[in-house]
Amino acid sequence: MNRLQNLFGRKNDILSVYFTAGFPHLDDTVRIIQELDRQGADMVEIGVPFSDPMADGPVIQDSGTQALRNGMTLTLLLEHVAEARRRVPGMPFVLMGYLNTMMQYGIDRLYEDCRQAGIDAVIVPDLPFDDYLRDFKSLSDRYDIPVVMMITPETSDERIRLIDDHCDGFIYMVSSASTTGTKDSFGPGQIEYFDRVNRLGLKHPRLIGFGISDRLTFDSACRYSSGGIIGSLFIKCLGVCPDDIPGAVSALMKRIGR
Repeated sequence: MNRLQNLFGRKNDILSVYFTAGFPHLDDTVRIIQELDRQGADMVEIGVPFSDPMADGPVIQDSGTQALRNGMTLTLLLEHVAEARRRVPGMPFVLMGYLNTMMQYGIDRLYEDCRQAGIDAVIVPDLPFDDYLRDFKSLSDRYDIPVVMMITPETSDERIRLIDDHCDGFIYMVSSASTTGTKDSFGPGQIEYFDRVNRLGLKHPRLIGFGISDRLTFDSACRYSSGGIIGSLFIKCLGVCPDDIPGAVSALMKRIGR
């Protein structure tokens, strides 16, 4: 049983935390992962900084810009992840990045290096589903590194079922058709969307992301899925105390009541 299967098999209030590799400082990745693990996060999503991240709001965009200025590259990121894997053997690591960066790196090379580094899944927000089937699925099967696909309130039931049939790992439920960012609560339309997806009887677990900012929204995400994904809130915490990673993680945990 791989790390993702083990996690989803034993927990139903999963906390997944996103951060941009290379932010606040170039060499912070290993320390951030270790501290998140120490303070109770269940999974990490390691963001590959990109100059035009269309799915991300201003907080994550700015962190990516700073990370690129710091000198972060995909090659260096995977070296840092490999070191983090040696120190944190049990936590699932998910690589999140945009297609252009991955294509430039080389998809075959990326999968090989992700396996060596200890990556458990990848998320590519701008990867069309048909391109996934053509270019990624065979590699995902070969290396046991699934592509986690995103769905939104606008995604049809038919497309959601296709994703459930052809992808592994988990399904990333984007809470609204907008970019990343914190919100105070989920509205009635979002709750209906969560209910609609749950009524489909999918075989893969789901995590809800975009808009989780406090205990109320995190608990709500756990009520309608296997857990919540937090990104912008943690990036803000890192920005407030860039030289105090334990303090940034503590601030996050306090905010969501963990």
